[in-house]
Amino acid sequence: MKALLRYQTGLLLRSQRWLAPLLLYAAVLGVGVRAGEPVLGALGLAAGALLPVTAWSVRICVTQEPPAARNVVAAAAGRGRAHLAALAAGTLLPALVGGVAVLAVVAVGDRRGVAASAAMATGLLAVLTCVLTGACVGALASRPFVRGPGWSVSALVLGSLFALVTTGSPAKHAMTALITGARTATATPPWLACGGAVLLAAGCAAVSRAATARLE
Repeated sequence: MKALLRYQTGLLLRSQRWLAPLLLYAAVLGVGVRAGEPVLGALGLAAGALLPVTAWSVRICVTQEPPAARNVVAAAAGRGRAHLAALAAGTLLPALVGGVAVLAVVAVGDRRGVAASAAMATGLLAVLTCVLTGACVGALASRPFVRGPGWSVSALVLGSLFALVTTGSPAKHAMTALITGARTATATPPWLACGGAVLLAAGCAAVSRAATARLE
């Protein structure tokens, strides 16, 4: 699995297709986050913006291989394992970027009433929650479920929107906790939302792997 993950990550980095979602995330933070604003509210924006970015990144990794190369890798390592490696590679980069963003926001935000360690823990859990939820959107909006590029992008956009606003979504729960905490200057780590996102991501990965092995 490590070799497959290195292979998928190498493909992503060499293709430079990661630049577009990364620049989108940087633009959102540049416009929406200001030095001196309440740190928890800024962390909510930093976490929420990662959801569509992760969905986009996962879709890039799932579709980046030419069909011939995909068949060779599937023959050598198994189609399901190769697909899981693509999902993991698409999730890893946004998670790392989100971790750096949390450190930066905590450093420049207004932490009055909120300890830096508490803000960092809350932000990291919210980032992980939104990244995993976005990975689910990206997995379900790509092959083998949605093959046409136009339909896939439409499903990705709508899925990201619903994941951010639908009651019961782990990402919405985490962002709500941060926004509410910004009003009361209370950092409440979204453990429940993060746990739900982990279970959701595991389920989506299992379904996607099984569908790939069966349909492709």
